[in-house]
Amino acid sequence: MTLYELIPKDGRTGNDLLLDRFLEYVESRRLRLYPAQEEAILELFEEKNVILNTPTGSGKSLVAAALHFKALVQGKRSVYTFPIKALVNEKWLDLCREFGPENVGLSTGDASVNRDAPILCCTAEILANIALRQGAKADIHDVVMDEFHFYADRDRGWAWQVPLLTLPQARFLLMSATLGDTTFFEEELTKLNRRPTVTVQSKERPVPLEFSYAETPLAQTAEALAAERKTPVYVVHFTQLEAAQSAQDF
Repeated sequence: MTLYELIPKDGRTGNDLLLDRFLEYVESRRLRLYPAQEEAILELFEEKNVILNTPTGSGKSLVAAALHFKALVQGKRSVYTFPIKALVNEKWLDLCREFGPENVGLSTGDASVNRDAPILCCTAEILANIALRQGAKADIHDVVMDEFHFYADRDRGWAWQVPLLTLPQARFLLMSATLGDTTFFEEELTKLNRRPTVTVQSKERPVPLEFSYAETPLAQTAEALAAERKTPVYVVHFTQLEAAQSAQDF
């Protein structure tokens, strides 16, 4: 069952109905919402800005999916931003599976697909440029900003700052695993778009984090992890050449 299949066919768009439909989707996936997920989703369905500060692997993407579902059914355009093009591409494919490719667009600077779709996946810079050009006239109603801690980045932080300042018509879901005191954002965001802003925080890590050191070759280490069912395995390289070489080894 996909979220697209749960869109009411009779035209009803009430928040209570859509929340019930989304919870039906969660149950169909045999998932159980963590307390922070449940709280954040409920706050979003009450039309609030939400700052979601929970650990990696705690299901922030599912909260974002709830917002996209609500926006799509209610005829509002939503945007999902990432700092890295590869993550944009990955999320675009995920959302295409859930909402149908005709409803999801992609824009990274390198590629553009169905850019005017009701749901747009893009880099933070793409959204910032739209915000600078169109501001309050932009057809954007809900914005999901992943990795929001980039706001403080000296070189790229402007791309997270500009939409907050220039899109007063939009409601925001700001997500990060590494945020400190969010009082400033709660107060200023409410001033900017006149919506209540809440922070949902949790230190609970549903996926245990383990550290280990290995001297075995990378390919052999990955095979051992797969044999132990510790998958998926993400391999990080500092250069594209190293990544290409590892891809051949695997």
